[in-house]
Amino acid sequence: MSSIPLLLLLLPSLGPAAQELGIPQASTEAASDISTDETLPPATGNIALPRLDISTSPIEAPTTAQAVELEVEEEPAKEEPGTDIGKEKAPIEESEDSAAAISTGPACRALHLTSWVAGTPNLRRDFLRRLKGTVVNAVVIPLKETDGRVYIPGVAKASEYGSYLPAIPDPRQMLSELKEAGLRVIARIVVFKDNYLARRRPDGKLWRNQNGIAWTDPYQRPIWDYNLGIAVRAAQLGFDEIQFDYIRFPSDGNTKLCRYSNPSHSRVSAIASLREFLEYARKRMAHTDKPVSIAVFGLTTTVKNDMGIGQEIGKFAHLVDYISPMMYPSHYARKEYGLSNPNREPYKIILWGLRDAKAKLKGRAGKLRPYLQDFSIHGVRYGPAQVRAQILAAHRQGVDSWILWNPRNNYTWDILTPRSLGVPVEAGR
Repeated sequence: MSSIPLLLLLLPSLGPAAQELGIPQASTEAASDISTDETLPPATGNIALPRLDISTSPIEAPTTAQAVELEVEEEPAKEEPGTDIGKEKAPIEESEDSAAAISTGPACRALHLTSWVAGTPNLRRDFLRRLKGTVVNAVVIPLKETDGRVYIPGVAKASEYGSYLPAIPDPRQMLSELKEAGLRVIARIVVFKDNYLARRRPDGKLWRNQNGIAWTDPYQRPIWDYNLGIAVRAAQLGFDEIQFDYIRFPSDGNTKLCRYSNPSHSRVSAIASLREFLEYARKRMAHTDKPVSIAVFGLTTTVKNDMGIGQEIGKFAHLVDYISPMMYPSHYARKEYGLSNPNREPYKIILWGLRDAKAKLKGRAGKLRPYLQDFSIHGVRYGPAQVRAQILAAHRQGVDSWILWNPRNNYTWDILTPRSLGVPVEAGR
């Protein structure tokens, strides 16, 4: 096997790695009070990152493709003052002051579908049965996750480096069934957070984040080429769109210890490097005629800087077709937007975050397609009222395209019908 070029962030030793990342999921606490007060306070610009690094990826690591669902660590529910235990709030009524739709092209209403379920015929078909009668018209499937494994065959470098894992052994059959069901199929590729490839370097010491996860160096062109090889293969197989995730520099650890291949690393150089990657990706993907999208931190819609990770959506918008801020309310720091607990305010988080994104993107705001939360964490249970509140908030900002995220594919199905959703959509499939 050929040697792998410089991949890692070279540091002094940080001691034993932390336990691998787990994702808290199903809390038993009742739904939070949802306020639809639309008074728009000034954004605080609080850029504290989430205490759990799950903003953009679940861990998919079943030992067999027959695994029924992703196992996640459960977090015990913690009752908070003022919580109405056992009460489900009434549906939110539509108002007359919704913004005109700004989305470019047909609305995309997607669910994130884990690769092991997507690639396992009986599990995939069960998922498709659940979709019948819903407004969902797209799925996002990870072809490479933060674990660094590549889940589709036919990527030469993945075979060479040993990173191929057959979660989706027959992608053409999978795509055929999904498209026959009327779904747009989006390939999601985690780029720079790559716990496998970073560890393949034979010498040196790796920087790891607080959860023990390693990163590759975002400045390195060979890393770009490796990930774009996966993207090109996905396009060849027939995926309808390529979405790049973790297009950023590391966080959630002592990043001051990071040593990049660029000795002059700075906020300016980080932003420039990510822009160069997207420009390069656009050129590499041009012959495929496939749209390219990116997933970014939720707070990038609001903050006035790059959050220390190189992401400024206003500087990326012209290089991509769609932008998906990961706007999970559970991932906003307390007091963000002046809210004592953003996790309990799904409507306001989406409404105000998209307000700020529209102001940043101006004429390109039609590219917005946020990720929304359909999972429970930190002692707050999300159900129909919370999911609907986020979708309604997006609609009121003129954004009718969205992607729901649940790491177990266990979505709030009852809310995803035209009648239950309560916002204008064409008939479900």
